[in-house]
Amino acid sequence: MRKAGILMHITSLPGPFGIGDLGPAARDFADQLYRSGQQIWQLLPLSPASAGAGYSPYSASSAMAGNIMLISPELLADDGLLDKASLRSFHLPDNNMVDFESAYANKSRLLEQAYENYCKGKFSAIEKAYRAFCKQHAYWLDDFVRYQSLTILHKGLPWYEWKKKYRNSTKADEPELHTLQEKERFWQFLFNKQWHALKSYCNERHIQLLGDLPFYISYNAADVWANRNLFLLDKEGNMQGVAGVPPDYFNEEGQLWNMPVFNWEVLKAQNYKWWVSRIRRNLEWYNLLRLDHFRAFANYWEVPAGAPTAVEGEWKDGPGADLFNALQTAFPEMPFVAEDLGDINDAVIQLRDQFKLPGMKVLQFAFGEDMPQSPHIPHDHAPNFFAYTGTHDNNTSRGWFRQDAAPADIERLCLYTGQTITEEEVAQVLGRMVYASVAQHAVLPMQDVLGLDEKARMNTPAVAGNNWSWRMLPGQFTDAMAARLEEWTIVYNRKRSDK
Repeated sequence: MRKAGILMHITSLPGPFGIGDLGPAARDFADQLYRSGQQIWQLLPLSPASAGAGYSPYSASSAMAGNIMLISPELLADDGLLDKASLRSFHLPDNNMVDFESAYANKSRLLEQAYENYCKGKFSAIEKAYRAFCKQHAYWLDDFVRYQSLTILHKGLPWYEWKKKYRNSTKADEPELHTLQEKERFWQFLFNKQWHALKSYCNERHIQLLGDLPFYISYNAADVWANRNLFLLDKEGNMQGVAGVPPDYFNEEGQLWNMPVFNWEVLKAQNYKWWVSRIRRNLEWYNLLRLDHFRAFANYWEVPAGAPTAVEGEWKDGPGADLFNALQTAFPEMPFVAEDLGDINDAVIQLRDQFKLPGMKVLQFAFGEDMPQSPHIPHDHAPNFFAYTGTHDNNTSRGWFRQDAAPADIERLCLYTGQTITEEEVAQVLGRMVYASVAQHAVLPMQDVLGLDEKARMNTPAVAGNNWSWRMLPGQFTDAMAARLEEWTIVYNRKRSDK
């Protein structure tokens, strides 16, 4: 029951194309996880991420589509869709930051080439699998490719600024857009094909993939355009209520996400069909699914559209157990993790525990003034939890030590461990504490395994720019680091049964 794992997104993998992808480096990383005794690979959402949204995977243009920029050109070459020798001209320098602009430009050209080669060549096996994919996924794919082609027709404008006949109808079509739609369909197929190959590779090595499901989706998303009645919009498609959170640990003005809140009355009347479909789609990709912003299922913060900050919002009742009863009918195993961090109340805890969902503990939150009673301090952990040093929204442990922790927090950490701790040691000290926790699952961000400082931070909530960019360099995850993780899995009884 006790397992260990690593949190690292696909974009953070090393590789020759400026951004991590689903190619050889992903399999190499899975091999390293296997050798180090890890049984969980936690990822951020796989949804399309664009420059307009700061490349955030939490503000995507689709709740069902994959990010085609994660497709591996090397695997396309293995399939005969690209010329392997020509790929070298698309290589970008190794860097510890994603070069989104160059990577996206190169990947776009290579995907165009792959589609042209597919149309010109004979790929009977690929064609058969492609047609089956299109048929199986028509319930979301048709709307998505139409949305993508109309976005191109309108030169990148969001759907709520399109011409009226396109803005208000998902059936409007133009013959000249058919080729664009077929390209998008094919690229989604390629993403799906490569992802399932990686998932199988990991599962064969006893590694479960833990995905992340954002609660909300972008206003400018295919799902909102095609299912406007499921969101709190007026007749013209304008948002009436905006998602966010009240003032918290991260921001004294709260966070204003500028995403539409759901129309839960309509969703309930449909027995939550869209939510069930969305989660079923994600569980095709993952073995387990973290439900981000879990508290919103119990009650959520709704801000009037146009408000300058999230302070003016108010709490509204979420769908609660009614939705989870529908999910339990569809997914009896309930393979979910509740992201129950931040300002939560009894209703959130009751909902989590009613459906026996594991919650989360984060050590960086444990050493404040309430340390002896903190729910995040290891002596207050319980088995049905995932324990972390930090998440993608936290600083790295070394960065926390250097930048975020007050001197009194460091004193309490030293008092708790009975040792003087330096910034060079803090990631390992906290890592050991996570492994030693009674929580059944221990997960470390890759940056903490590597002992990196604040420059490797993945995201700073409520701060725009310079997020989602960190990458691991080739060879940075050393054999010595892997051996240390494997030793911890043995010492703290998180060893795989096959070893």
